[in-house]
Amino acid sequence: MSAYQNDIKAVAALKEAAGSSWSAINPESVARMRAQNRFKTGLEIAQYTADIMRKDMAEYDADASVYTQSLGCWHGFIGQQKLISIKKHLKTTNKKYLYLSGWMVAALRSDFGPLPDQSMHEKTAVSGLIEELYTFLRQADSRELDLLFTALDAAREAGDNAKAAEIQSQIDNYETHIVPIIADIDAGFGNPEATYLLAKRMIEAGACCIQIENQVSDEKQCGHQDGKVTVPHADFLAKVAAVRYAFLELGIDNGVIVARTDSLGAGLTKQIAVTKEPGDLGDQYNAFLDCEEVSAAELGNGDVVINREGKLLRPKRLPSNLFQFRAGTGEARCVLDCITSLQNGADLLWIETEKPHVGQIAAMVDEIRKVIPNAKLVYNNSPSFNWTLNFRQQVFDAFVAEGKDVSAYDRAKLMSVEYDETELAKVADEKIRTFQRDGSAHAGIFHHLITLPTYHTAALSTDNLAKGYFADQGMLAYVKGVQREELRQGIACVKHQNMAGSDIGDNHKEYFAGEAALKASGKDNTMNQFH
Repeated sequence: MSAYQNDIKAVAALKEAAGSSWSAINPESVARMRAQNRFKTGLEIAQYTADIMRKDMAEYDADASVYTQSLGCWHGFIGQQKLISIKKHLKTTNKKYLYLSGWMVAALRSDFGPLPDQSMHEKTAVSGLIEELYTFLRQADSRELDLLFTALDAAREAGDNAKAAEIQSQIDNYETHIVPIIADIDAGFGNPEATYLLAKRMIEAGACCIQIENQVSDEKQCGHQDGKVTVPHADFLAKVAAVRYAFLELGIDNGVIVARTDSLGAGLTKQIAVTKEPGDLGDQYNAFLDCEEVSAAELGNGDVVINREGKLLRPKRLPSNLFQFRAGTGEARCVLDCITSLQNGADLLWIETEKPHVGQIAAMVDEIRKVIPNAKLVYNNSPSFNWTLNFRQQVFDAFVAEGKDVSAYDRAKLMSVEYDETELAKVADEKIRTFQRDGSAHAGIFHHLITLPTYHTAALSTDNLAKGYFADQGMLAYVKGVQREELRQGIACVKHQNMAGSDIGDNHKEYFAGEAALKASGKDNTMNQFH
């Protein structure tokens, strides 16, 4: 017996025990409302989605072709529409997640207005967005089930038992829109206690997976900008532990932590690591510093020195009081960061690269896997990359290596539309198309995400509407470019009243007041024009 049928039976028993005072209660109406409110708390969501992620991670370990994906969403409605679209086109949400981008929280969700990605926004905006996303996804469940309930009633009224049985099966086997969110906590917003407190709030809102980076919290920069400053491993690992403690305290024992390293593009550190003996983790971190050997007599006022193997080494210190790493050490530091993170409580890795290149990523993952064989990446398929130019240049270089004639191309101008129909451009586009598949097969990428795609799609679609509507197209710009396409492509929110919950409310009114209910969905509702 399905959960739906069990609820009808259970509520019928409660009604009988309550006697005549419950005469207005319809057990099937209660069962419907329970089905539409499957997840009562954020912690239930966090546990449900953590189980999904752990299953998906194990399946990827067994077969690298079954990677996972997500798109970054900055509003609950955007996340909701994404999942509705996935279910409509792909029939399942399997292996499809949501990503919560700190960049978009800063740019779009702060009371201060648009801010750069430097952890300047209110920390509670992060947990607030998680809660908002899951509120909209739960409403998507409620709406879709409501449509099924309405169809079930219609089939019953028509005496179509076969149709009713088919719809009942869809209800009994309903797949929720609730999926895992990988949530960005930036560099932890302060000391480990601050990180722990925010992680708790995020988990309570529903997050099963928290991504944290090894930058200095109060110097944090976007991973694709200059000026990034990392912290010694001990400082970062304390925050990884803080996140794990938050998961364990709240009973999400299999919560997932993504450790992000920005070392590839970070040439600076704020601190010299504490080291107690040669070769320990602090000593390994300090070994990457750009130093010069000095004698005691050469020391200046306030100089900081490191004693290594009987030599005095003076790290290069900038006027900002930051210390500089040796050039060319980024990949080695990334590998050490990753190994150390996995050995100290992290589950997945994030390596922030300067370009999307499977070979570069695979080279680092191969080194990591010498120590941690099942190391896996979450990878940012970032809009900060010029994907067209990057891949056309990669193909150009490959053509040169193969001895092909490239005299028709200007490598510096390969973005130009004049190259769009050339062999080089077509090969590059195919490499872009298969980048996720290739990255998962050859570079250990378990999860592919785009951090802020819906930021760009909102800007593009708004530009397309505005340029026609405010010019000579007027309403045709909206009708032709938006509404007509919504209808023809079956976009659910063309019936925006239904999407906002009007029909759900009507059904509730009928549950509560019966024939006396004043409903909004009568014959004069203009939404009836949309078929």
